[in-house]
Amino acid sequence: MKLVILTAACGVGKSTVKDELKAKHLLDGFACIDTDEVGINWWDFGMENKDKYQDACLREAVRRANGKDLLFVTCLNPIDFYENVNIPEEITSTFFIAMTCSDEDVIKRLKERPAERMCGEDEFIKEQIEYLNWYRRNKGKFQLYIDNTDMTVSDTAVKIADFIKAQLSNR
Repeated sequence: MKLVILTAACGVGKSTVKDELKAKHLLDGFACIDTDEVGINWWDFGMENKDKYQDACLREAVRRANGKDLLFVTCLNPIDFYENVNIPEEITSTFFIAMTCSDEDVIKRLKERPAERMCGEDEFIKEQIEYLNWYRRNKGKFQLYIDNTDMTVSDTAVKIADFIKAQLSNR
């Protein structure tokens, strides 16, 4: 199973792009699964157990993919993935796509989320902006880096799908 991880800070648009990929059938043959869909809540693990949370989410996504290649949509970064996550044996190769957008877009989107998602607090937003800046500083370390500030959701989805198809055709 090939694993493509679409990663970004909260509020950048990962889930929206994943929904576009699915709606337009741009990655047929792939399971497109978001950590928000696996039914596991990060607050049940606590920040001190974020690696266990990531393990559980990835295991569940692999199970749900049912043998298909997997686009996994998450905030997980490559450092955490390779150092701390127990990678299921079904995964034979991994690609990372990082996505960013403007700070203003992230702030607006996080403030608009429902209260039960616990994303609208100033401290949480500050942490996400710091994480967003980490992606910007490390943009050259990803197989694909996209700043979607001035891109439509559709254009972003097409760029990701084209990249994935090109990577897989080279293997």
